[in-house]
Amino acid sequence: MAVRTFAAIDVGSYELGMKIFEFNNKGSMKEIDSIRHSIELGTETYQRGIIGTDHMDELCYVLSDFASIMRSYKVDDYKAYGTSAIRETKNTQILIEQIKLRTGIRLDVLSNSEQRFLHYKAAAIKGSRFDEFIREGCAIADIGGGSIQLSLFDNEALVTTQNIRLGVLRAMDMLATLAPKTRDIEGILKELIDNQLQVFKKLYLKGRTIKNLILIDDYVSVMLYHTGSRDRSFTADSFKQLYSSIKTMPNSDIAKKYGINEETVPLLLPALTLVARIIKITKAENIWSPGVSLCDGMAYEYAEKEKLVHYRHDFENDIVACAKAMSRRYQGNEERNELIERVACDLFDDTRKIHGMGKRDKLLLRIAALLNDCGRYVSIEAGAECGYDIIMATEMIGLSHTERQIVANIVRFNKVKFKYFDEIAATSLIDRNTYLKIAKLSALFRIADGVCRSYRTKVNDVRFAVKGDELSVSVYTVDDIDLEQGFFYRKASLFEEVFSVKPVLKYKRR
Repeated sequence: MAVRTFAAIDVGSYELGMKIFEFNNKGSMKEIDSIRHSIELGTETYQRGIIGTDHMDELCYVLSDFASIMRSYKVDDYKAYGTSAIRETKNTQILIEQIKLRTGIRLDVLSNSEQRFLHYKAAAIKGSRFDEFIREGCAIADIGGGSIQLSLFDNEALVTTQNIRLGVLRAMDMLATLAPKTRDIEGILKELIDNQLQVFKKLYLKGRTIKNLILIDDYVSVMLYHTGSRDRSFTADSFKQLYSSIKTMPNSDIAKKYGINEETVPLLLPALTLVARIIKITKAENIWSPGVSLCDGMAYEYAEKEKLVHYRHDFENDIVACAKAMSRRYQGNEERNELIERVACDLFDDTRKIHGMGKRDKLLLRIAALLNDCGRYVSIEAGAECGYDIIMATEMIGLSHTERQIVANIVRFNKVKFKYFDEIAATSLIDRNTYLKIAKLSALFRIADGVCRSYRTKVNDVRFAVKGDELSVSVYTVDDIDLEQGFFYRKASLFEEVFSVKPVLKYKRR
């Protein structure tokens, strides 16, 4: 394989960034150039709800330069992502179209969970340090312009991830309205931050020991690089010393000492204060700052997709672990849900020829199986609708908003009457391709749930075979499955409608 060149463009809340990467035939990746341009898109978005003409012109001017640089490197491929500043504007689609027409660059918008997952991937493949940190109680603090993402690990498994809408720029905006009325800027910052973090502490840190903290951000990490060890790790005490010294330094001295653009130095106080408060509530002793960016995550995602590199860490398992933790939080029947997951996966594999879906769709089916009864925590009678609402209101790191919609609808349509495209499209932004996935995965899920209907989980082996226009479902069990037989045929009608294949249940006693 010849050397392949890839460009990653990040349209962030307070900065535009582009990195150029090379992948060689030995499966390694090398950064060969990095360009950054400060532009506070987030400030305008969070205050006014739109990005105005001046910022739009500047944005397109810089992206045109990025396009020229890509041509000079003769890049084989590129990816451009917008984050919260683009995601939260009222004129997002107009902005994307303008960028395409004026610069030739196709800009995609990441959901928050997709953005954080790319950051997390970039940190995870940095090597053994990541593996060491998540082995014991560990928190990942991903600090952006609009929000903070806090994720907890225990025994290498992702326990929970939560988004808190208080990033660096939002904090700055709040301070701007309060600054004329008070001189205690740091005190106000601490109060704003603690109001948000205390809720997280009460819900997710109770009885949990957090020994390690992984920090992902744009500016504090740069400073820490100059004060930490070669592997970019340091202690909570050394961070406190840095924080104390920075508060008394003039902006010009900070910029000179740490190689930071003086225009961005005012962002350091809220960023440092956020980190300090997170260290305080988690009581973390060891901090590691891998110094990764969204562009790094984009490059790793591209390399993974193109099979240019292989990484040991199982990112899909992190998504599943998060779903399992969510199921426990809503007191799901873990044994039955895992049985449905296994049966649904076997059904998916044995019917590939008639559904034509891929690995990612199978993952969504697994997550739906694990979360299928979460709505019963709120209402036994309306469990399916409540499950839909819970899933749509809960971010799952690594899943896009559309994928979350697919999972939520599979859970809903397992119990309530299936809706057709016109009905669903009238109340949500679902396109035809997404609708067809919902229909196919719901049909598969109903069969799996029908087989495993009993809460006593009597089924110990299920085998599937498609023969002509019939799906043979052979159930091996030591018990009677009269209950399953009754529910099965009620649920089988959607499968027959979607695939034109009739499911037939065959009971075999062991």
